[in-house]
Order: sequence, then C-alpha cells, then structure tokens
Amino acid sequence: MAIELTDELIQLQRASDAAHEAVREDPSPEAWAAWRERAGEVQAAVTAYAKEIGEPRNAVEAAVKKAVRHPEAGA
Repeated sequence: MAIELTDELIQLQRASDAAHEAVREDPSPEAWAAWRERAGEVQAAVTAYAKEIGEPRNAVEAAVKKAVRHPEAGA
C-alpha cells in the first residue's frame, strides 16, 4: 500500500531541500542554521504523520523524499 502524503509534508521537504542547496552555495552559519531548522520541521511533521496513520516513520520519510526528489517515479 502506498503512503498518501499531505501537501504540508511535500512543502516542508521542498523547503528543507532548498535550504540544503543554499548551504552548498554559501556555507555560512546562517545558512546552516536555516537548514537545521527546516530539517527539524520536516522530521517533526513526518514523525507526527507517521504516528497518525500508523506507518513506520522511516517509511513515511522515504516516501516524502521520493515524492519531492523523484516525482517522475510516480510517488
């Protein structure tokens, strides 16, 4: 069974990925702090959603990352 993802999870992961790209372009302390904050938001949301739907957290996290980073795979 495929995990149905929320728009919020997708948007949070996109924001985290964008913050990570910013660190790669400019590894300043501010960029690192922004990425850590965005990544923490994703992790908290994934954990809460996984608990809500009764799925393993790591399965939800993998589904979110696949949907954002490889949308052509039909996730």
